[in-house]
Amino acid sequence: MTASTHLTTHVLDATTGGPAVNVVVSLARHLPGGGTEGIAQGFTDGDGRLGLGPETLDAGMYALTFGTGAYFADRGTPTFYPLVTVTFTVEETGRPHYHVPLLLSPFAYSTYRGS
Repeated sequence: MTASTHLTTHVLDATTGGPAVNVVVSLARHLPGGGTEGIAQGFTDGDGRLGLGPETLDAGMYALTFGTGAYFADRGTPTFYPLVTVTFTVEETGRPHYHVPLLLSPFAYSTYRGS
């Protein structure tokens, strides 16, 4: 995980009770007139963690998209959700850190604003 990154995530696989390793995660910013702009992409590490994006996030709406279909396909497990997108708003440009974790299973997921 990059220490200077303003955004982190942690993906846990509820079916194994452990980290979801090698999940592709993309960060995009929603543009004011519509559409999105890709910012960064990476893969979760051996602990299911990833630091992603620039040192600071400007105010606005962002989306993290997790490649859950590929993750489960690599394990021979069918899934209902091939992608999980978590959309969130950054209102405080001076906030030092955002953490968006994901708890994952083939047929459900959960997220929350972490610390």
